[in-house]
Amino acid sequence: MVPLPPGHKPIGCRWVYKIKYHSDGTIERYKARLVAKGYTQVAGIDYQETFSPTAKLTTLRCLLTVAASRNWYIHQLDVHNAFLHGNLQEEVYMTPPPGLRRQGENLVCRLRKSIYGLKQASRNWFSTFTATVKSAGYIQSKADYSLFTKSQGNKFTAILIYVDDILLTGNDLHEIKMLKTHLLKRFFIKDLGELKYFLGIEFSRSKKGIFMSQRKYTLDILQDTGLTGVKPEKFPMEQNLKLTNEDGELLHDPSRYRRLVGRLIYLTVTRPDIVYSVRTLSQFMNTPRKPHWEAALRVLRYIKGSPGQGLFLPSENNLTLSAFCDSDWGGCRMSRRSVSGYCVFLGSSLISWKSKKQTNVSRSSAEAEYRAMANTCLELTWLRYILKDLKVELDKTSTIVL
Repeated sequence: MVPLPPGHKPIGCRWVYKIKYHSDGTIERYKARLVAKGYTQVAGIDYQETFSPTAKLTTLRCLLTVAASRNWYIHQLDVHNAFLHGNLQEEVYMTPPPGLRRQGENLVCRLRKSIYGLKQASRNWFSTFTATVKSAGYIQSKADYSLFTKSQGNKFTAILIYVDDILLTGNDLHEIKMLKTHLLKRFFIKDLGELKYFLGIEFSRSKKGIFMSQRKYTLDILQDTGLTGVKPEKFPMEQNLKLTNEDGELLHDPSRYRRLVGRLIYLTVTRPDIVYSVRTLSQFMNTPRKPHWEAALRVLRYIKGSPGQGLFLPSENNLTLSAFCDSDWGGCRMSRRSVSGYCVFLGSSLISWKSKKQTNVSRSSAEAEYRAMANTCLELTWLRYILKDLKVELDKTSTIVL
């Protein structure tokens, strides 16, 4: 607590309360956190840089496919109050939290460490974590900055971090234990043991492979929308349905539509069968209408039929890279642009997919197909760099099927 220096303006703060749940829906703990009102910070004075990378979920699926194929150990860690470990470079002052200010005092808090809510908090935490794991001999991947690897002869260990959730995998259990000890000396970490529940995704492992799903997340969506008892649909979208931004009346509360579609977007992490439908619905976030809402509810009725559906990553896998891509021609009624899509397999495991409207209007179906193939080649090229970091040897070609 210090007097506020002349020329400085303190930022505000508030308490945030949250209930943390287990994977089965039971309450784990009640959480209270002091958060700074970072929206009052001034660029160039209170902060400089703010960007912080997070792991791509394609990298997660790729890493788990390799781990399942090579029978690696897979452990997970959770960093408590991760952002508080970041070193603060700027001179930042904050008003005392509610309940701390004394009557008659005019003091403010001089922040020595990052705190949740600051613009630069995530960047400072990631920089601190990166320096810590590099000091243990790990090399940061240039294809995904959230991936770190360490290779010593036949021994291999990899780290994947998503904000404050850490995944450790490799064939050297001793190195994994040494890494945990190294991190515990620097951070307050909770060892969650073998991989079970990561980023809201449920994992189950057997001798046959790894199964990942979002069953609890799916059931939560159905419960929040009141569709737990509806009759399931066989398909996520009506065949030949052409939605536009002009048909139907506007929704009275567009935030409901945006929230639902946003949750469906995260559900596509393990449900590639709804990617096309969710992509179509995502075009109308600005001014959603009644037909868009009805189409979104149909997707919910579809996932109601199989809430536990997900991806299976088999342990018997040859780890060859192959891809399938396709495109329509002028499929969008509003812009006449084509919609392309692809899916990439590592052996028999599906690790990457996309459905996206092309940026330009194609003058022929062949041009649309070539654009789809070009985007697929970009994804394959990036995946080859990831697999190279994971010590997966590939030939000089990858198969693409049009």
